[in-house]
Amino acid sequence: MDEDDNCSRTGLASGVTTPDPDTRTLLTALRRRFLDVDYTVDAVLDRIGESGQDGLGRNQTTPATRALGEATDPLATLIRLFLLQRSVDIEPLQHALPELLTPLLDAEIVELVEHGVRALIDIRPYATEDALPKWIVSDLTPGLDSPPPPMRPDYVLGVSPASTTLAQLTIRRPVGRALDLGAGCGVQSVHLADHAEQVVATDLNQRALRLAAWTAELNQTPVELLAGDLYAPVAEQSFDLIVSNPPYVMSPPATGAERLTYREGARRGDELVREVVTGGIERLTEGGTLQVLGNWAITDEDWGARIRTWFPETGVQALVLEREHLDVFSYIEIWLTDAGLVGTPDYLEQYDRWLDYFDELGIRGVGMGWITVRKSGDAPSIIRTESWPHAVAQPVGDALGDWLDAVGDSTMAAEQLWATNWRLDRRVDAETIGRPGAEDPEHVVYRQRTGLLRAVEVDTALGGVLGACDGDLPLGVIVDAVGQLLEVDPAGLRTDLLPRLRELIADGFLRRPRR
Repeated sequence: MDEDDNCSRTGLASGVTTPDPDTRTLLTALRRRFLDVDYTVDAVLDRIGESGQDGLGRNQTTPATRALGEATDPLATLIRLFLLQRSVDIEPLQHALPELLTPLLDAEIVELVEHGVRALIDIRPYATEDALPKWIVSDLTPGLDSPPPPMRPDYVLGVSPASTTLAQLTIRRPVGRALDLGAGCGVQSVHLADHAEQVVATDLNQRALRLAAWTAELNQTPVELLAGDLYAPVAEQSFDLIVSNPPYVMSPPATGAERLTYREGARRGDELVREVVTGGIERLTEGGTLQVLGNWAITDEDWGARIRTWFPETGVQALVLEREHLDVFSYIEIWLTDAGLVGTPDYLEQYDRWLDYFDELGIRGVGMGWITVRKSGDAPSIIRTESWPHAVAQPVGDALGDWLDAVGDSTMAAEQLWATNWRLDRRVDAETIGRPGAEDPEHVVYRQRTGLLRAVEVDTALGGVLGACDGDLPLGVIVDAVGQLLEVDPAGLRTDLLPRLRELIADGFLRRPRR
């Protein structure tokens, strides 16, 4: 029996988004047993080791299998069943999950095979900010120890690099209402529940909603799950935080079996990501935040200028960071491989189809990155688009929140800025670079230890100003004093330093002292 047959037997195609009483009872019992046998992230990592974890990241199970050896204890059995997707003998499974085999079979979470029992659904440990054990329910990982096979259209992706990235860039501050747009198996909802009073999740894929409901039930996480396209299920609602890892892959429009719902929308080009941004802004409360992981088309037009048209002229602050830029060939190859089409008879035909589609839309490349937006009243919008392919310190959410807090300060009137006390952030290091034995360094660089890890090279004047910013004196007084020490016109120095200081304020090098 192939994987599509396995998935189709799990009975998850209906539009119901709340587990039935029997399933709820089963999930409660599973949670209790998972805790009893310590089927948690730390315990699993301890059993399979770093090599086993790295191997699973490459879709290879051998390192973890070798680490488990011949062990048949409950934890080893659950690791083999769900994480390694191996069949297990009935006796150790009954020991691991006593009195649960029949309910698991009835719910089509597992099935009987010739050599025991194997899983039809992936249930794996997960960890969030509150450090309490969590579990994520999704479809099985395709292509373990082999090339990925073609996937069913309603396939539900589990924890992925994309979902992890979105979780790391999300600003974790207490909020009232949060929306997980395009929830999939519910990874973001589990995170949001740690700091939101109410979590709403939407998805077009009914199967995803069912598994997200199982994820929520297993974690005792209250989530309101709604079916529909983008914001349609919450058209009249507003939120303090919206997060989305939408189906952003810019494939040629397809329907039915050709469309992979978890990654592909029905819009042309990057129109779906644009709608996520524009629709999200409309549904944010004042001061609310929208954070999106997405792709956008690179055309003959400057990409930043094009993306800035997605935002209103007033009322928002936005930071768009392009983390990666791919040519069309690399982009297409990634997603044809992800779909399991490499080596199939129609691979080259599909490749040409994608290329023709991109040519039709004038797409020369694809930008992949992060979009963070805050609703900010009636003030003129501040939109910054930037390529930032450099390493960052994860989680980066705090740094993005700090940028939103500071960017307004960076635009204050010059006289107000000079009259304000600032301090150099304590997470900034000064680095000197020069030839051995030289009296003075050739370069002085101020570098952040957290967040985006930004760095700025400073000259004598700017370095002197930053070094004196300890929160005790207004910035204008410091600049004038440095000007006198360097025997330069203080007014001219203010003019020279003003734009550089504004950028340093926005980027978090300079902060207002805490009261």
